Amino acid sequence: MGIFFYMDEYIDIITSKGEPTGKTALKSEAHKHGWYHNTIHVWLFTKKGEILLQQRSHKKTIHPLLWDVSAAGHIDAGETFIEAAIRETKEEIGLQLQPKDLTKIGVELHETSYDDGNIQDNEFHQVYIAELNVGLSDLTPQEDEVEALKLVSFSEFKSLLNNSAINHHFITTNASYYKFVLKTIKQSI
Repeated sequence: MGIFFYMDEYIDIITSKGEPTGKTALKSEAHKHGWYHNTIHVWLFTKKGEILLQQRSHKKTIHPLLWDVSAAGHIDAGETFIEAAIRETKEEIGLQLQPKDLTKIGVELHETSYDDGNIQDNEFHQVYIAELNVGLSDLTPQEDEVEALKLVSFSEFKSLLNNSAINHHFITTNASYYKFVLKTIKQSI
């Protein structure tokens, strides 16, 4: 059984179709029992055609040190998607966004078992994009969540993704999701 390095907050439990149940539970219980819940993903990009990537902390139980979404996290019980997106971005990388900065681009269902079945992660990623209007040095990575941050060009993103099986850069099982995000960001510029 893995050691958990996250705060155990209350989250809203939803159905396998993404509908509210009116129930809340601790995040650890939701993962233990495979209960469906929402998470937030915020992908930040620049007008120069770059995407901000976050390297997951070495302390993470799931996919430590791999590169992933700019900011992400669980949505607290009773919190809106926009509130969670703003909070997680501020907590993880020190960037203050406003609701008008965020554009929802989709919902991604993620159903995966980890740690020999001790974690059944059934999440609906509520996916948003926003323009990054500050420099990389203006961001402050959250120590327990984020190992490092970097900006990559669209072509570098695609190359890293295409070689994920050998370069251990991205989470390989998320390839189609990453391609969707890249395509959507490209279309938004």
